[in-house]
Amino acid sequence: MMDELELLKRDWQKKDKQLPQLSFDEIYKMIWKKSSSIVKWIFFISIIEFLVPHLLYFIPSMSKNLAVWKDLGLGNFLLISNVLQYTVVLFFIFQFYRRYREISTLDNAKKLLSNILKTRKTVKYYVIFCLSLIFLSFIVMAVGIYLNEDPMAAMGYNYKPENISREQLKTTLIATVVVLGVLVTLVMGCIYFLLYGILLKKLKKNYKELKEMDI
Repeated sequence: MMDELELLKRDWQKKDKQLPQLSFDEIYKMIWKKSSSIVKWIFFISIIEFLVPHLLYFIPSMSKNLAVWKDLGLGNFLLISNVLQYTVVLFFIFQFYRRYREISTLDNAKKLLSNILKTRKTVKYYVIFCLSLIFLSFIVMAVGIYLNEDPMAAMGYNYKPENISREQLKTTLIATVVVLGVLVTLVMGCIYFLLYGILLKKLKKNYKELKEMDI
């Protein structure tokens, strides 16, 4: 389809304004169908991304990790962050659905251009929110370790090293959590790039295709 679209576009650009409207419509419909399919995949991926972590809660080790937050005195933060996450993520999923429905029923090229821009911005804001929340969670855990009298016990470890002071141990744990937070955020950033970046790149290409047709 990509080759056919490129040929049609080049052929359309070579002709003057006497060009029959059908050629423009053919190109527009192809871009419209591709854009609609891309936004549909963005919507589906966001739903899968939302559901998969909840399936992990059935793993016993995940339940233990949640208990660590409470033992560190971060139960309230966990509750607030979950409410915030559910509210914002469900809002973005609804926005993706709206964009898909809007594009699926469009019959105007200028409106399609506008909707593509809106979709790209929505996805970018969604990714920024998710990555920010991930990194913030690690920072809050580091604060919880700093404020806790015995973070090792709160994290379920009975190990008490003799050659290191409690303050040194806290510093080591905090540094480890922060570094781990940076690494996890970077890894998730790469995953988001693979999930959404490729789709956004295709949307951007569709946008340029329409702009080059002097709409």
